[in-house]
Amino acid sequence: MELRSDERKALDQLVIKKIEDRGVTMKQIGELTYFLQEKYYTNLTVEDCIENVLAVLKKREVQNAILTGIQLDELAEKGLLDYPLQDMVAKDYSLYGIDEILAFSIVNVYGSIGFTNFGYIDKVKPGVLKDIDIKDDSNNVCHTFLDDLVGAVAAAAASRIAHSGNFA
Repeated sequence: MELRSDERKALDQLVIKKIEDRGVTMKQIGELTYFLQEKYYTNLTVEDCIENVLAVLKKREVQNAILTGIQLDELAEKGLLDYPLQDMVAKDYSLYGIDEILAFSIVNVYGSIGFTNFGYIDKVKPGVLKDIDIKDDSNNVCHTFLDDLVGAVAAAAASRIAHSGNFA
């Protein structure tokens, strides 16, 4: 299904809104991207990184992954998933792994550098990733997918920068 220009823009805006409604700004994702690339490009700015984040977020496969993952987080918060999936998603079970698989669909768009960047940022959890990697049942917030999706977008944007070579 091909979207009209106005539908395309609306979808682009919806994806950004969904991420921001979950408490993550484009600037925070840009800062994660900057964290991944600052040692390689002396002229790189957070604003450059935000531009690359926004470019990544325009990709259809990225949008599909983000909308799917955020929807699953929201359903888990409401207790609307069937057992045992409800427990696995709501408690972010370490052996669940589907959240990382969905994130891989984002980094895969930009090749092997994306996988490396994602693995690193997922392990270190800098910036906003540390804040949204919540495992506290008492606040009824589920970011099982969100933390990996945000890390994947930052990793993909970093890979996009690396492939462009414009900031050397």
